[in-house]
Order: sequence, then C-alpha cells, then structure tokens
Amino acid sequence: MKHLQFVLVLVIAVNVWECGDAKFGERGELSPRRRRCYDGSLPKRVKKRERKVLLDGSGSSSSSGGDSSEVCHRLYPRVSCCPTKRAAYQMVHRRDARIFSTNNTECGLLLEEIKCARCSPNAQVLFHSLDMDRMPHREPDLPRLCQDFCREFYYTCRGHIPELFQADVDEFCQYYGRRGSGLCFPDFQRRQLLGQDSNYLEDEKIEDISRKHKHNCYCAQEVLSGLRQPVAVVHCGDGSQRLFVLEREGIVRILNHNLELIKEPFLDLHKLVQNGLKSGDERGLLSLAFHPNYKKNGKLYVSYTTNQERWAIGPHDHILRVVEYTVSRKNPNQVDTRTVRVLMEVAELHRKHLGGQLLFTPDGLLHIFLGDGMITLDDMEEMDGLSDFTGSILRVDVDTDVCTSTYSIPRDNPYFNSTNQPPEIFAHGLHDPGRCAVDRLQTDNGSLVILCTDASGRNTSAGRILEIAKGKDYENEPSVYDLQSSGGSPPVGGFIYRGCQSRRLYGSYVFGNKNGNLRILQKSAFATSSNGEQWQEKALCLGSAGSCASPLVGHILGFGEDELGEVYILASSKSMAQSHSGKLYKLVDPKRPHTPKECQRQVQPPELLMTACSRYCKNGLCTPTGKCCCSPGWEGPFCRIAKCEPACRNGGVCIEPNKCLCKSGYSGSQCEKSEQGMPNDQEKEGILDHIIDMTSYLLDLTSYIV
Repeated sequence: MKHLQFVLVLVIAVNVWECGDAKFGERGELSPRRRRCYDGSLPKRVKKRERKVLLDGSGSSSSSGGDSSEVCHRLYPRVSCCPTKRAAYQMVHRRDARIFSTNNTECGLLLEEIKCARCSPNAQVLFHSLDMDRMPHREPDLPRLCQDFCREFYYTCRGHIPELFQADVDEFCQYYGRRGSGLCFPDFQRRQLLGQDSNYLEDEKIEDISRKHKHNCYCAQEVLSGLRQPVAVVHCGDGSQRLFVLEREGIVRILNHNLELIKEPFLDLHKLVQNGLKSGDERGLLSLAFHPNYKKNGKLYVSYTTNQERWAIGPHDHILRVVEYTVSRKNPNQVDTRTVRVLMEVAELHRKHLGGQLLFTPDGLLHIFLGDGMITLDDMEEMDGLSDFTGSILRVDVDTDVCTSTYSIPRDNPYFNSTNQPPEIFAHGLHDPGRCAVDRLQTDNGSLVILCTDASGRNTSAGRILEIAKGKDYENEPSVYDLQSSGGSPPVGGFIYRGCQSRRLYGSYVFGNKNGNLRILQKSAFATSSNGEQWQEKALCLGSAGSCASPLVGHILGFGEDELGEVYILASSKSMAQSHSGKLYKLVDPKRPHTPKECQRQVQPPELLMTACSRYCKNGLCTPTGKCCCSPGWEGPFCRIAKCEPACRNGGVCIEPNKCLCKSGYSGSQCEKSEQGMPNDQEKEGILDHIIDMTSYLLDLTSYIV
C-alpha cells in the first residue's frame, strides 16, 4: 500500500511539473500552448554542470568565434530541446549548408541564432503552422520570426543569401513573421531579458535621444520652416529619397535626401492657380502624384483650381483641373511645363469641400478624390450636369497609347457600361475628404486597403473614417470608425504607417484634425465598428519641449510620407496664406535610434530621362507608355516629318507644317508656279538645313532601332 501511494505521488508530481512547465516559461511568463520540441517530445532541463560552465563564462559565443553550440545554450540556459552541448551542436549543423551559410559576419551571427530555434522549448509552436500544414512533406527552413527580428534578418542577409529572399521585406515577413498574437523567434525568454521595448538584436547605443519622454509619447522633429501654406508632402519613388513639398499658391519645392531645401522650385504654377486667402477657402494647388514608373517615364500629375477666360461664363466659382507634366530632360529637379496635358476639368460652385487628392494604387491606376463642393440638387440642375463627379472617387488608367485621350477607363470600374453614371466613377458619397492613403502592405488575398478621413455630412464638422471599396455609396455605407471627439474641427487624413523606425506604430493609421490633435486608429479586440471590424481610436501623444527638441505647434494642414514609409506632418501657426509660418515635422519614435540599421538605404541620385521617346520626340508629347503623340502638322514615329496640306508639288519638300521648300524654277505655297533661273542663296540654305536635319533624324532613328 505504501508503495502504491508513493507511485501515485510520483505520478502527480510529474504531471504538476509538466503542467507548470507548460503554463509557465522561464521567469514565470505565460505560454499560449504546452511546450513541445519539434518532434513532439517534451523539453528537458539543462544539466547543472553545463549551465554552470556557461554562467562561469568558460564557454564562448559564436560572436567570439567559439563553439556554435554555446549559442543555443546561451539562448536557452535552463529548459531546452537540446539539453546537452553535443545535441545542440548536431542541431545547429544539421540544417541545409547551402542556405544557412555565408561569409558575412553579421549575417552569420543571425543565422547561428536562427538555427537554435529547434533547441527552443517551444520549437513545435515556432515551426508548426508556418508551412507544414500546406506542405507536410517539406521541412520548414525558418521558424516563425518576430517582426523586428524578421526585418533585421532580411536587410542584413538579403545580399548574401539571395536564394532565400525572393520577395520584398513586407512579403517575406508576412510569410515568415508572426501574425497576430503568439510566440515568435527570438521568443519571450530573450524578450524579457532585454526588455519589452528594446529591439531584439539591437546593439546600437541609444544616444542623442531624450529619456524624459512619456511611455507612449512620440516626438515631432522639425525638419523645415518658413513654408507658405504647405498642403502636402510626397516622394517620387525613384530611390533619391527626395521630398516634394506643395505650397497652396502653386509652388512645389524639393528637399534632398539630407532634408536640405533646393533653391529653385520643382514646379511653379502660381500664374495658373487660383488660391484663396480667407480661412476655409480650399482653393489653390491641391495635390501631386508621381507615376509608379516615374523613374523611367518622368510623369507626374497635379490638381489645382483655376478660372481662365473660357470658363468665365456660368454660375460656377472655379474649375478643378487635373493635368500631366513631364520632368525636364536636362534637369531632374525641374518640371518641363511645356509638356502639359490636361486630363480633366470639373466645374465647382463653392470654395469648400473641394477634395482634389490624386493617388496611385499598386495596380498602377490613378484615383481622384472629389468632395461634394457644398453643392445642392438645385445647384446641380443650374450647372447643367457639369458636376457629375461631385463627391466621387474617380479611377482611370493613364497608361494609354491613344493620343486623342489622356486616359482610358478600367473595364472593372463599376459603371463601365452604365448609361446613367460616368464610367470614371469608382465610388461616391464623399463630403469633404481630408486626404486618403493606400496601405503598402496588401492583404492576404491581394486586395487593397484605402482609408480616408471625411466629414460625416455636408454641413457638419463631425468626422468619419472610410475604407474605400468599388461601387460603394458612402451616403448610406457605414464608416470604419465615427470620430466622436473631433472637437468641432474637420479631420485631416494621414497614412497607414509601414515604416521601419517605429515598431509600436507599425500598421496604425495616423491622422488628426486641424486643431492640432493627432490620433491613431488600430485594429483591436476592444472596439467594434458598425461594419463588424475591430477598431480602436486613441490619441497619439506628442512629447513636450522638455522631452522632445521641437514640439509641434499650430494647425495641422496635412501629412506626408517618404520612401521609407516614415510619416511627416505639415503645420502652420497662422491660417493666412501670405504668412510664412508653415513647418514640416517628422514623426519620430524616441524609443528607437534616429537611424536603425534596417532603415539605412543607399541613396540613388536622380537620373536624367533616357527613354527613346524623351530623346527623339521633338515635335510632340510622350505618353506614360513611351509613345510620341505628334503636335498638329507633324507625323512619323517621333514626329520629325512635317505635313503640308495640300501636299507640295513639283518635287517640293515640306520642311514645316504647311510650308513647302520648292525646287529651282518653282514657287508658291505648294510650289505650283513655274519660274526660270537657279535657286537663290536663301533657298540653298533652307534646303541644306533640311537635309542636315533629316540626316540627323535618320541617324538617331537607326541607332535607336539597332
């Protein structure tokens, strides 16, 4: 009987130890699943003798060139699926040598640690469900990686193990990274050792950063001052890391990669732009969007308000114009204003709720967001159909080879074959869109996420956040989130943060209102929107002058984003357009270094346009696809051949539109008159110039074809 009692006590003790070990990890942390090794067995305690060797410092880590098995014991010193040094050594070196080997020291250190994931007491959780469910016959290469570690691993090793990195960083970390809650590598033992807010592999010393900030506060770092009513900040995506700042009066300025202002403006449209001076007047330069293939074709698109003579008759106040420009072939920091092509013009009656933002999505389509313009049904009847685009999102394809049209209609637009609605409309029902943003990180099914801030009605300052979808009517469609605390100030839309400098902010939608209040919207289990999605809105705390070098002061005018996904804020202390009180701030996470290693990208200097169309299209304009559309009176592949109508007669040559150069003995507009004598000196010079020009053209064309 005593023996039976002893056996029962022993069994209960073993079960308690296993359950306790399954529930509590090292230092008492909770584990979402029972601990198991990769093969399903239970992890074992590391022998005290080996642990003592490690603690005494006699073992060396891989960073000092010692036995790589010490790396695993350093990561898992108490409970491990490799309880002996020999087992750890075999586990580390059993992986594919082709993938898990490199001559690069920094990448090699990361690889040594990743190999030890199989020694983790949570190895089955780290490896299972990554790709074992989809490919049970294939052994997974990598464990489930924590997001920060994944991005660090990607940027450190992508140049040394190219066969492992066949996608960009977002796709790679979406596949190998942790999704939602749960364990990831390096798992919680190491995270708690370094602290919840530290980067797992970060060895940099956090210098030049104030430690007085509050736990959840960010800093607004002043980048530029003296701006005149800035409205937007964009980048061109060509690798130059330049920022383009839009001022409402019609000026676009450039900040180079060092955030230094270039003296000459990139684009000056102040003679065309009609802008307002009074508070609430939204007229002026509205938006700028660069073509996704800007580095090759140099195309950019601008929207602004104007009121030229041919539009002067009618009840409208102004027109909103969307135009295409091309960067100069001689200077990558200036636009060639002679290359203008008008995409569309929309008549508007009032000076508020204009919208006008231009946005390219990853599918290459241009979206144009228009407000309701405070227009009523009576106004629409009076304007005789000129406001069909009111309160709509338009979607067009600018990559067209048809010279008679600046864009085509995507066939999947909801009203492509409609006789009642313009085919350009993608969705409608907006009131006062305050900037929209597309998420760089696409969803698992490849769909796009576009978020916009908007007014809840025509005559209210209450705000809402919309997720734009095809064919939706947002007069009746529920919003993603209703802003209950807008404070009587209309919302200003921002960006979905996908930068690399703030782990806490990653995936959050950053926005604000004109009173200077910054907010963020995050998916959460604690707040439910009317459409069933889980969202939570909260204030974005900015540090004071004591904790941050330069606090944000004034009205928020807009947001911007650079090539690395970092967010910028435009603010002004005054509302008058003639003041130069506008400032540009960068949103900085003080818990990170200013330049983490994964955020350091090589700057590519802006390049001159070298496409065939830009070089040879002399008398026409190039489309985004590279076709030369000839000006009136010219023809040929690159518009080098002049047209004369009627044609030149008696052997005459058409040298300019409707201008013939006649042979000896003939004259008249079509060389129809016969004369005696030899050609004069002027005629000889004209013939020679034409021969030289045509010879040069033929040589250029031959070299292009070759």
